[in-house]
Amino acid sequence: MDTIGIDLHKRESQLCTITDDGELIEQRIVTTRERFTTVLGNRPPARILLEASTESEWVARHLESLGHTVIIADPGFAPMYATRSSRVKTDKRDARTLCDALRLGAYRAIHRASDAQRHIRAELAVRDALVRTRTRYIAIVKAFVRREGLRLPSGEAEHTVAKLERLSVPAALTQELAPLVALFEPVNAAIAAADARLMALAKEQLVVARLCTMPTIGPVTAMAFVAALDDVSRFPSAHQVEAYLGLVPSEYSSGDRRFRGRITKRGDVRTRWLLVEAGWRILRSSHPDVAGLKIWAEQVARRRGKRIAAVALARRIAGILFAMWRDGQDYHASVGISNVA
Repeated sequence: MDTIGIDLHKRESQLCTITDDGELIEQRIVTTRERFTTVLGNRPPARILLEASTESEWVARHLESLGHTVIIADPGFAPMYATRSSRVKTDKRDARTLCDALRLGAYRAIHRASDAQRHIRAELAVRDALVRTRTRYIAIVKAFVRREGLRLPSGEAEHTVAKLERLSVPAALTQELAPLVALFEPVNAAIAAADARLMALAKEQLVVARLCTMPTIGPVTAMAFVAALDDVSRFPSAHQVEAYLGLVPSEYSSGDRRFRGRITKRGDVRTRWLLVEAGWRILRSSHPDVAGLKIWAEQVARRRGKRIAAVALARRIAGILFAMWRDGQDYHASVGISNVA
């Protein structure tokens, strides 16, 4: 079976093929379904290796429809690039490196999410973009109001326009903010619609309802967690989940020296951010079912500060949610202080 490495790019991609006879074929093609079909559609089934990227999933699915075996590899796996020179980098060399890695087995395949979870990830990404847009608008409004010696009252983000109207804002400022204020209604409506779609999706998944039994965990956080892991059985322990989400400390060790730094921040950014926010909510919560977690986090805060305590809580929350999903159990207070590994 032929071996093919493809260095994918947005517009053009580089192919390196090594046939069973040892022949080396290098091609540069436009990154389109039609061109892939023309080049690879009429040849015998081959093994193909791609790096994970924005384009990798649709390319992999299309090539699989043509009868090929496709592997999407983790670009952060250093041994995959062992045959590539660090002094010279070209698309041809990258494609050849991927081809060699496939032949040698020097790659780490990534998990490919199911269609259902890919859809949920897309919905979460859209909602996140809308919320960040509204947050940016609110920050601008607050800054302009403070410039006039006023202060916008705290409260729900969707009530920003009403709070602004209750202030004695100068006419000039009202005129300046008018284009921005006009955008709040459609943005709020879009966020509400996104929340409704996510709630409908949440009702279809029993595991999301189970994760929401933990105080401070809402449907958005639960769905983001489920979408990030996709299949709980592929993780042998809670620590593996914490590392997958980038919530474990980085480490630089050599000989008798050992140094641990900040968290690695690998994996899904949105899920990690939501878990950290859940950690902050626990620090501020008076709910009795998270009292044990809060006491533990306060001890960390006294030694290391509240920011590190919130991240430590996020790591613990990830482990708890994993255990609940793995064991098929709702949250109970003893889970928060037990060994969930």
